[in-house]
This record gives sequence, structure tokens and C-alpha cells, in this order.
Amino acid sequence: MPVAALLSRGAVNDYYEAFGPVARFFDPMLLPILREQVLKANLELVRQGLVLFTFGNVSGISRRDGLIVIKPSGVPYESMTTADLVVTDLEGKAVEGTLRPSSDLPTHLALYKAFSTIGGVAHTHSEYATSWAQARRPIPCFGTTHADYFHGSVPVTDAMSDTEIASDYELNTGHAIVRTFQKIDPGAVPGVLVANHGPFAWGADAEAAAHNAVILEAVARMAYYTLSINQNADAVGKTLHDKHYLRKHGSQAYYGQLKDPK
Repeated sequence: MPVAALLSRGAVNDYYEAFGPVARFFDPMLLPILREQVLKANLELVRQGLVLFTFGNVSGISRRDGLIVIKPSGVPYESMTTADLVVTDLEGKAVEGTLRPSSDLPTHLALYKAFSTIGGVAHTHSEYATSWAQARRPIPCFGTTHADYFHGSVPVTDAMSDTEIASDYELNTGHAIVRTFQKIDPGAVPGVLVANHGPFAWGADAEAAAHNAVILEAVARMAYYTLSINQNADAVGKTLHDKHYLRKHGSQAYYGQLKDPK
């Protein structure tokens, strides 16, 4: 067992600082597989054109270890490596890493605590989804592409109060999202628009969160075009919406190939 695993979380960085390369030789970085997944998911946002410069972030959680891996704040994607990613506990305390975590970490933490089934969170300022967020309008489901991934409209949070913004802004952003989902299943609607800010998406892991962020941007763009063509367009009917969502999700899903039994 790595020596660092025997230490309290607060002592891990002290251990690595004291023993440096020797410690790294005998004790590899914490959560190497999760680090790779989170790095890949962050780079996917770039590949799909959802982020500019250092905008956006993806995190992943190991619920077994009670640890989160997240993109560091303000680090260019093109130079980012797994070693740059920051590991924190569920209170946001750094466990491993020398860089500052994303400033949106408290939002991610709030979502992990409230939505017990998610394993990854992605945040972007993608153009169309952010436009809907700035307009403070939920994205209606106009067709089957949306219905395949979101079992309902993509909701928008209430605007945050001056007090919420002035104090613990990022944490209160998470609380605003959680309040929005009091009567919505976050597993069935894996994304949200934060009013005047932008989209957050989540999924079973970091890769799924990034995937849902890409889909969210796509349905935001299509909804914009739909209303541009017909400002009186109606949302898709419930029967068709349910059909498309449930053929991909749930115990009766039949889309795609069967998974190999283990």
C-alpha cells in the first residue's frame, strides 16, 4: 500500500513536499485512472469547441475514496497533464496537487453531495446554451434529439440574489441548481442553465458529463434555430418524448447493443 494512503488527507501534500521525487517513485499519484478520465473529458470539451481559452472545467469523483479530481484554475488546456489536476476531499480541501483547483469547485461539490448517483460534472460557457442561460429561458424539447437525452425541458435556475453573489458565490451557484431540481430527477435531466451564467451538465462519470455537455449545446442550438424558423413552434408531444427517452434509458431500453455479461 502506498505510504500516502496511510496518512491523513491533510498530511499527503506535506509528505510529497518533504520526500519529493523519491516519494513519487514509490507512491504514484492518487487516483491515476480517474485523473486520466478527467483529463480526457476536459480535452473533449476543447475538441468539441465548447470552451475558449481556459474557460470551463470537468471533474470526477471517487465516492469510495471520498475524493474529487478537477481541472486546475486558469491552466491552458494545451499544456495540461494529469499531474496538473487537483485532488480534493468533499469539503474542498486539497489532498494532492500544487495548483489551485477550478474556482467552480464549490459548485461541483454541492452537486456531488445533492445528486448521489452522479460521477462527473462539466461546466462550459458554450455559445448557444449560455445564450439561453442569459435569456433566463429553459430549453423546450422540440424534437427527438433532445428527448433522447433529456426527459423534459432543460431548466434554468432562478437569478441569484445580491447576497448570494456577494457571499460564497460558487457554493450558492450549486445551491441554486439543487433548488431547481427539487421536483426534477437529475438522472433524467442531466443538465441545467444557471441564470445569466451558463450550463452545467453531469453524468455517471467525467466522460458522460462531458458528453452531456456537448449534447446540451447541440439541443440549445437546435432550439434556437427552431424558434427562429417558427416562433410559435410547439414542444414535442409526451408520447413521442417518452418513447425516445425510454428506448435509451431505464430497464426497458432497447437502443444500442447489449453489454457483455460479467
